[in-house]
Amino acid sequence: MSNESSREEVLNQLEQRAGDYEERSGCCAQGCLLALQEQFKLGDALTFKAATAMPGVALRGETCGAVIGAVMAIGLAYGRESLDDWEGFLRAIKHARRFCRRFEKEFGSLMCRDVVKVQCGRSFNLADPVESKEFEQSGGYRKCRVPPGKAARIAGEIILEREDPA
Repeated sequence: MSNESSREEVLNQLEQRAGDYEERSGCCAQGCLLALQEQFKLGDALTFKAATAMPGVALRGETCGAVIGAVMAIGLAYGRESLDDWEGFLRAIKHARRFCRRFEKEFGSLMCRDVVKVQCGRSFNLADPVESKEFEQSGGYRKCRVPPGKAARIAGEIILEREDPA
């Protein structure tokens, strides 16, 4: 198997797993992050736990949790380990900004409410029990498996560059 087909296989698996985890957990941040953690051996259980309240930043419709999970993984791959490491800081920011541009190009926004509207045809206030139930009944978790899948794929491509800078 060629390196390119192997790379594509990894990215396909990342995309699939992140989507599966979203459907299972309802947490796009943790679904995306966990798929990337498993693939690239990033972080630990506490890192995963830290993403718990991140979907739409605590279900407020703000930054999509898939974006947060992916950016956390990029930070784990490229980030700094001390406050004085400005090179590591700038390196992580550069890769996170690249990720954000690509995600925004794919979904038109980084905001949960906008991404949900693209996927489901309308926005939902997921903190409201009635609208949350409507989201679930409309197949929202199945439809919203796409953003964490794509986010994991895009972040995976960026992280793979670290391993193969060519």
